[in-house]
Amino acid sequence: MMRMAPASVGLAIVIAPYVMTGAAMQTNQTLTAVEGIKVGHHTLTTRPTGCTVIIAEAGAVAGVDVRGAAPGTRETDLLNPVNTVQQVHAIVLSGGSAFGLAAADGTMRYLDEKGIGFPIGGGVVPIVTSAILYDLNVGDRKIRPDAACGYEAARAATNAPVAEGNVGAGAGATVGKLTRDGKAMKGGLGSAALALPNGLVVAALVAVNAVGNVVDPATGRTIAGARTADGKGFVDLRAMLRGATGGAIEPRPLENTTLAVVATNAQLTKVQATRIAQRAHDGYARAIYPSHTSFDGDAIFALSTGTWKTQADADHIGSLAADAIAEAIVRAVRAATSIPGYPAARDLNK
Repeated sequence: MMRMAPASVGLAIVIAPYVMTGAAMQTNQTLTAVEGIKVGHHTLTTRPTGCTVIIAEAGAVAGVDVRGAAPGTRETDLLNPVNTVQQVHAIVLSGGSAFGLAAADGTMRYLDEKGIGFPIGGGVVPIVTSAILYDLNVGDRKIRPDAACGYEAARAATNAPVAEGNVGAGAGATVGKLTRDGKAMKGGLGSAALALPNGLVVAALVAVNAVGNVVDPATGRTIAGARTADGKGFVDLRAMLRGATGGAIEPRPLENTTLAVVATNAQLTKVQATRIAQRAHDGYARAIYPSHTSFDGDAIFALSTGTWKTQADADHIGSLAADAIAEAIVRAVRAATSIPGYPAARDLNK
């Protein structure tokens, strides 16, 4: 049975230091600022969970880098630079833990119906890769994204600015779960784009469900994460990990993961896309503490649509990708709203 969800509205947070080019670019500072990329969410109304689909109808060169020790993925071997397939047509990010991998089936069905995919005799095979995060601790764990969710998210995909906060794969995301007292906070989904005056665009979309705290790299201050006993402040995880405080560290294994997609309009090879996915993890380390733990399944996909014909430097793009990732993480928790048991950053920062 297909579950329908109302449309969600994103929270726009301006990235002032970067110059946008063109009228459309000035109002879109999310992943869809990259020409050739569409994004759709489907959020289940019966509990906070859902899926997010990133579509490249014309295909996009792709790479991936998985750093967390508890990943849940599908078809990531295809993205190894030594393997034959050169492009993907969609990436599915989903809640629901391993059950959520089923969402990719629905996205494949949608793309097949539209004739989008790798051409074969008499038809196409859509190349769809995916990754999941654990959100079964929020609400009824029996309700999780399925193939219908992936289909609806794909059908909703547009090149409009990406909705952020409690939507899609970020609907049930939480952060700050390194301590045993359970005073975690709401994570979410965020996106950011950096557009240079010469036409190069590098953007990111992140579903933030980290075991660690979220830190604003611009200030070094925690903005969401494990709260103090009174629930009004944040636990200093650095001090705790160094033994300076008496807090207890007891994360639950396999219940955390931050997932991301970075995209650029530059022309890249699979090797370069893979390297950019690797470099983009620097953004995780800047905005999440600690990151890439054995309790996270952290993964980043990189996409190249190649619509910008000027030669680009992959190292330059990798640096921008890390910046976009960090900004998208901050935006995710700032756009999030509270759910029962998990206050949002906006509540503590009023």
